[in-house]
Amino acid sequence: MTVKRGPGRRPGSADTRGEILAAARRVFAEKGFDKATVRGIAREAQVDPALVHHYFDTKEGMFAAAMRLPLTPEQVVPAVLDGPYEEIGERLVRLLLKVTATPETREPMIALIRSAMTHEYAASMFREFVSNALLFKVADTIGVPHLRIEAAFAQMFGVLMARYVLRLEPMAGAEPEELVELLAPTIQRYFTP
Repeated sequence: MTVKRGPGRRPGSADTRGEILAAARRVFAEKGFDKATVRGIAREAQVDPALVHHYFDTKEGMFAAAMRLPLTPEQVVPAVLDGPYEEIGERLVRLLLKVTATPETREPMIALIRSAMTHEYAASMFREFVSNALLFKVADTIGVPHLRIEAAFAQMFGVLMARYVLRLEPMAGAEPEELVELLAPTIQRYFTP
């Protein structure tokens, strides 16, 4: 005899969001960002895909939450693109420095960067997420070749490594405004055809 479940909450843990995140971490680790699907994550979490969408609007948002990233592509892309074209470099530098200014937001990013440098799966997920969910969306929106936006990202990646991983002085102790003034013109050059 089969018992049919009625409407309402599913039995089990009240932390459905947490269970979805745990399932997402497993699926992203196994398949990478590009091959992971919302349906596959829902199947792993034993929930309906609609419930995954209830908690996380997009796969990118779920990845950011699962990896404990302080920003989602839905926040980053508009923040970089909102405003005059000739100030994209400045907005990008400011955004990265702001996000990495406090340990709560910096540490998950640095942990992911460190993991990506030593584990191929982490590197693959990081690469797919950064390229497809962030960089290429910005590049395609403003009509910049992918190589140029990757070069801008590489420059800022190097700054984050020098500032927070290697802690090179005077980079590590520089004031954010000093770095914005120094880096923004160079980053902007990548966006200028």
